[in-house]
Amino acid sequence: MLSKQITAVARGKGVLGARSIHGGTALTMSRGWKTASANIKRAQFHSTNLLQAETVKVPQMAESITEGTLKSWSKQVGDSVAADEEVATIETDKIDVSVNAPSAGTIKELLANEEDTVAVGQDLFVFEPGEVSESSPTPPPKEDSKEDKPKEEKSTEEKPKEDEPKKPEPSEKPAPPPPESKPPKKEAPKPAEPKSAAPVAGSRNETRVKMNRMRLRIAERLKESQNAAASLTTFNEIDMSSLMDMRKRYKDAVLKEHDVKLGFMSAFAKACSLALKEIPAANAYIDGDEIVYHDFVDLSVAVATPKGLVTPVVRNAEGMNFVEIEKEIAALGKKARDGKLTLEDMAGGTFTISNGGVFGSLYGTPIINLPQTAVLGMHAIKEKPVVVDGQIVIRPIMIVALTYDHRMLDGREAVTFLVRVKEYLEDPRKMLLA
Repeated sequence: MLSKQITAVARGKGVLGARSIHGGTALTMSRGWKTASANIKRAQFHSTNLLQAETVKVPQMAESITEGTLKSWSKQVGDSVAADEEVATIETDKIDVSVNAPSAGTIKELLANEEDTVAVGQDLFVFEPGEVSESSPTPPPKEDSKEDKPKEEKSTEEKPKEDEPKKPEPSEKPAPPPPESKPPKKEAPKPAEPKSAAPVAGSRNETRVKMNRMRLRIAERLKESQNAAASLTTFNEIDMSSLMDMRKRYKDAVLKEHDVKLGFMSAFAKACSLALKEIPAANAYIDGDEIVYHDFVDLSVAVATPKGLVTPVVRNAEGMNFVEIEKEIAALGKKARDGKLTLEDMAGGTFTISNGGVFGSLYGTPIINLPQTAVLGMHAIKEKPVVVDGQIVIRPIMIVALTYDHRMLDGREAVTFLVRVKEYLEDPRKMLLA
């Protein structure tokens, strides 16, 4: 019956006007419309809430990652968020994953606490999509009310100040007698007690901090490398004079034309790529009872970040020139420092270069990045006296170290590889002829 009345009203006012002549029919129709409209509004309200409420789950991070640690909430319950705005950060053993809002809306409920371990597909927070515009006009009146309150407080504070001068009168009367009657207290002063704590120099506190997932993973892989590989390190000295002269001559032109700084990493990367072609075993790895050789060179470049050491990969370095390598290393380094490296940026790698010289290291034995076979360690450049053509001269010298897996590489191959790198760097023109 009610649906028929709604249909009649929807057809136009003419029907209602015609029936209104006959008496109480119009009144009945109007009451029916009010009831129907109220029911419709209630139905719309409940249906929109059910449609709007969404539960955002922990996203798929990578095939090898099934869980992570919820490090921080960027938003709290009641906060409004824009589309793709970061809501939470999940830390894994390789990268930090940001969980973003699917669209603009409001956070309704947080389903996990910080430092909790969350699995892929787990419910993370409840989100209500929709632009929130009503909340903006509400804060201004609150500010006005806050401004009125301090004025009232100030007025109340001024009143007790008037009563304060009355208090010193009684305090002045008892004040003169006590100093005359209490002189013996000066004979046994109590400042001697704090002096007993003064001899303790420095703090004896201990602080325990939970290791983050990345640091735990780094520790696990480094120990795994020491246990699995038959590691051996060979050293050599490189005269950096020619390379430094070339860099000094062309760095300004490269910066102006390509907007990238010309450093030493590109020269070392190119020299290693050429040497790996001559010694392919240094670019291979052991898989069970087989040796896998690569026809390409993917260089893992060690980059220090606040959370630990990461090794983004420069792909197909053998086909790049100096400028292209520098651009790729600069881009990967920026992503590493900003915490925006992806798993694809760090996956793979056939050979690693680690530059401890940027921190002033003079000697070092780098650890192999499994399943790779070798890693080259660069160090600081120091001026040393060397003999050149029977004359003692001062030259800028860098000590380089090659740690290799003796299961894959014999001493002859390892030393030959490092000597080739030395020859390429001491005369960069040879790289053009290789």
